[in-house]
Amino acid sequence: MTTSTELADARFLAIENSGWGRSFTFYQPRNLAFWVYLVLVGSGALLFAAMIGRTYGAYSRAILVSALVFGIYGAIFWWFARHFDRYSRHPVKLLVVAFAWGGFAATWAMASYANTALIGIYGKLFGYAWAQDWGPALAAPFTEETAKGFGLLLLIALAPRLVRTAFDGFVLGAFLGLGFEILEDISYGLNSGASQFGANQVDASLGTVVMRVVTGATGHMVYTAIFCAGLVYLLGRPAEPRRAGRGLLLMATAMLLHGLWDGQGNFNNGNNLAAIGLIALLMLVVLVVAVLVFRLTVAREREFLAVILAPEVAAGTVTAAESAAACGNAKQRRAFRRTGADRKARTRHGFVLDAISDLADALAADHGAQTPRVNFARSEVARLRDGRPPTPV
Repeated sequence: MTTSTELADARFLAIENSGWGRSFTFYQPRNLAFWVYLVLVGSGALLFAAMIGRTYGAYSRAILVSALVFGIYGAIFWWFARHFDRYSRHPVKLLVVAFAWGGFAATWAMASYANTALIGIYGKLFGYAWAQDWGPALAAPFTEETAKGFGLLLLIALAPRLVRTAFDGFVLGAFLGLGFEILEDISYGLNSGASQFGANQVDASLGTVVMRVVTGATGHMVYTAIFCAGLVYLLGRPAEPRRAGRGLLLMATAMLLHGLWDGQGNFNNGNNLAAIGLIALLMLVVLVVAVLVFRLTVAREREFLAVILAPEVAAGTVTAAESAAACGNAKQRRAFRRTGADRKARTRHGFVLDAISDLADALAADHGAQTPRVNFARSEVARLRDGRPPTPV
């Protein structure tokens, strides 16, 4: 039988290994990665600002429409990405840093130049027409995923105690990809608005905007989440044993999916129905792969959460059923909520699971110590379970 001391020791090791609860300091003047990040993000931001400044006078309406739509779209996907980051929540500051790298450094300071250069090489080797047809599909997957993956390497150097597992790579990759996608989409909206020399620029840009919004759920955010999960497996981390084969497979899969999407226009023979069917098929495949990679990488995080909650289960603060649901997948959490006798009880069960997540956050932040924050989180679990009103402050 495991003793309370052994459970507490195991919890402490899980917190240390996972990096859960640690803060992130961006300003690190003695860290070369900080300066590399600053130079590349800064130069990318200046390039983007210069592009907007040159074209705003002529295409202001297309720019504003694109920025508004993709800003709302980006906020929705930011919320979604934060939602699946439920097990060892990353500091918001770290996610902002990842988003900025994807939006400015990877897009404008790196991939835009690399894509042009590589497509130019293809043109010299295989002819201009071939490069126009196949160049994007055989350039962007390599240059863009590598540029975003380099951002993850910098994040590991800036936050080595926070980026510990493949799931960390998956989450941070999603935010790297989201930043890339939003800034790229704004530029696509601008280019479409300029397609008719500024006439009907809003109408001209809306088609591109709608298309990018509809298909964005299976775009850069997913490709880079898969790629960066693979990169962590390839490198190995203190809490994630090195699995080079798995890592290379995931990275290659991300680039393959990216390449198929960029090259899908070459397979439909100009048939609109075939184009729609191919787009739908590719989106389905990307979503299936993303779900499989999420399930693969999140298992380690659930193990950490179970170890962190184990002393609470032994002490009776959290029941075994509650812990299993909190550490489980969406189906298991729904099943637990449905064990309530009525709608009010089912709602209360959902609040209890949220409170248990908050308790785990408090335990991680305080390294399992008996602090006022931890004790308050425990009392909230009991209060919500019993349906008692909030304690007066």
